[in-house]
Amino acid sequence: MKLMKLIKLINNKSVILFVLLFCCITSSSFAVNAPPVANTNSATVGNSSLAPMLQKVLPGVVNVLVRGELPMQTVAIEEQHDAQKRKRMVDIVPKFEDMASGVIVDANSGLILTNAHVVKDAKTITVTLDDGRRMQARVIGFDLPSDIAVIQIKAKHLFAVNLGDSDKMKVGDFVAAIGNPFGLQQTVTSGIISGLERSNLGIEGYENFIQTDASINPGNSGGALVNASGELIGINTALIAPSPIAGNVGIGLAIPSNMAKSVMIQLIKYGKVERGMLGVLVQNVTPALADAMKLPSTDGALVSQVVPGSPAAKADIKSKDVILAIDNTPIHSAPQVSNVVSLVRAGTKIDVKLLRSGKIMNKMALIEKSEKLQKQLMTQSTSLLAGLRLKNFDQLVNNQNIKGVEALSVDDASIAYSCGLRAGDIILSAQDKPVISTNQLEEVAKRYPNQLLLEVRRGNLGTAFLVLEQ
Repeated sequence: MKLMKLIKLINNKSVILFVLLFCCITSSSFAVNAPPVANTNSATVGNSSLAPMLQKVLPGVVNVLVRGELPMQTVAIEEQHDAQKRKRMVDIVPKFEDMASGVIVDANSGLILTNAHVVKDAKTITVTLDDGRRMQARVIGFDLPSDIAVIQIKAKHLFAVNLGDSDKMKVGDFVAAIGNPFGLQQTVTSGIISGLERSNLGIEGYENFIQTDASINPGNSGGALVNASGELIGINTALIAPSPIAGNVGIGLAIPSNMAKSVMIQLIKYGKVERGMLGVLVQNVTPALADAMKLPSTDGALVSQVVPGSPAAKADIKSKDVILAIDNTPIHSAPQVSNVVSLVRAGTKIDVKLLRSGKIMNKMALIEKSEKLQKQLMTQSTSLLAGLRLKNFDQLVNNQNIKGVEALSVDDASIAYSCGLRAGDIILSAQDKPVISTNQLEEVAKRYPNQLLLEVRRGNLGTAFLVLEQ
C-alpha cells in the first residue's frame, strides 16, 4: 500500500490529520452508500433511482492498474558467515503495483484523465474498461503541482463523460463519486458538495479542491465526481481522516473539472504545463481590512506587494489594489489568484479587473515565465539576500503590532539559509535599523555587502540575531 500523509496539529492538541493520496490495493470490503434524494441548481434527482443517470456515466469510468519501480534504495541485509551474522549494504530497486481510476473524456482519441501521482513512476499502465476489455495505455503528460495526468488508449466503441462547469457548483449540490475503491470496480457513492475552494492543505502545489461527503477511498484516485446531470465536475484525489486506518469519515477532495480541463489542454498540446507569473503578493480581505480601507465588501484579493519589473508592475497594478476578477473569473480569495494565474500559459495576456480608490478599472498584463521572473529577481537581489523571497509584514500578533519583512521562502543553497534564516522568519531590523519594507532591507544590504546583522522574530520563540556574511 502506498500512502502519502499530511500531519497537522490543531489548536495545539495532539490531533493528527492524515491526508491519503489513493493509489493502492487492499482486500478490505466496501459498502456503497444509499443515494439520497436531492435537488441541484441544474437537475432534479429522481424519487427512486440514480440508475438512468449512472448508465450514461459508468462506461466512461475505468480501472487503472500501474506497475513500476521506485527510486533505488540502499538497505542492510544480514548474512551468515561461519556462525557469525554480518550486515551487508545492497542497492535495491523496489517494485510496486497499484490500482486507481480514470475518466474517459474523449472517446474518439481515447483520452483519459487521472491523477499525476498515479502514473508518475509507472512503467506499465493497464486500463480495464466497463465491458471488461483490457489494454495498455501510454502517458501523454502529467503535472504534479495540480496532480492531473492524461493517458491514452487505442480502442473503439468508447464512452466519454461530458465535462461540466465546476464554477457553477454550489455547496449543497448533489454529487456522485465513481471509481474503483479497494479494487471494487465501478463503485458508486453519493452525497453533496460540502465546501468549495479548499486550499492550504499541503496536498498539492496548487489547491482549489471541491470537498464532498460522498465516500472516497483508496483506489478512487483519478475517478469521477459527477453532478446530477452526469457531468464531470471533479477528479477525485484525496480524503482527510483522523488516522491511516480510519477510512473515509466524510471528507473527500476532488480537483475541479475546470482546473483539470485547463491542465489537460496544455498537456495534450505541449506535453507539459508551462506556468506563468503575474508578480503580486496578495492577501484575503478581512472584515477589519474592508472597514479600515473603506472597501464595499470582503470579496477579492488585496495586493500587498508588487514585484518590481514583473508583469503586474508593467501593467500598472499597485499595492492596495483589490483584484476582483481575472479573465472574467471572479476572485473571492487570495489563493484563487495563484490558482487562476497558474493555469495561464506564459506569453498570454490576461485582463485583471481591479478596485482602486473606489473606482473599477481593468489592466492588461502579459504573463511571463515564472523561471524568467525568478532569475530576474535573483539578479536584482543583493548578494547576501540572494535566494530569498520576501514580503512586507504588518500584522497584529498577540495584541502587538509587528512590522518588518517576512521571508516567504529561503533557498537551501543561499547564504541566508547557511547562516540560519528560515521561511516564516520576520526580519525586524538590519544593522540595528528598523526595516518595514523589502525596499528598506535591500537598501541596507547594499551598504553592507560583506556582513549584515539581522534581528529576527521566529514564531512565538521571541527574537534572535543572525549575521549574514560571505
